[in-house]
Amino acid sequence: MSLDGVSLSGRKKEVVNNQMNFWERMYLVAIGKGLLITLRHLFKKKVTIKYPEQTRPFSEVYRGQHMLKRDEQGRENCTACGLCALSCPAEAIAMKAAERKPGEEHLYREEKYAEIYEINMLRCIFCGLCQEACPKDAIYLTESKVFVKSASNREDFIFGKDKLVMPLEMAIKNTQTQKA
Repeated sequence: MSLDGVSLSGRKKEVVNNQMNFWERMYLVAIGKGLLITLRHLFKKKVTIKYPEQTRPFSEVYRGQHMLKRDEQGRENCTACGLCALSCPAEAIAMKAAERKPGEEHLYREEKYAEIYEINMLRCIFCGLCQEACPKDAIYLTESKVFVKSASNREDFIFGKDKLVMPLEMAIKNTQTQKA
């Protein structure tokens, strides 16, 4: 049994090779249409925003820069389970797990923690799947209008724990506002 000429999706179209007339071969009609579109846009109001001085309005579901949360005692929530890295469609998250040593109970909540946690912001598509996959609510994309700053080196866009971990003052302030 042969499937020649049968489309399994039902979307197959037959290609027709019509000969072009003289005006179509000269492309004058296509060039004229393109110039008309250009002239129409020439007199419209510009949508350029002068960024540092002006900011554009954000949607209600805006996702800003990533942040690794701390608990009320200042300990990191991340247990290096790797679910955020597995759920990332862009494969932008990399981590290395380590065991907590005696005396480090004030730094990490669980026995295991992320010794190295990096997000390649050039690959990240800010989809929020890492935030949804995290069982410990350790990573989230900030709702504040925090941008990923521009840089000229690719290495500057690989954010480690130094740029991702929530500042201690912010963790204490968050717990106080949640209690109130």
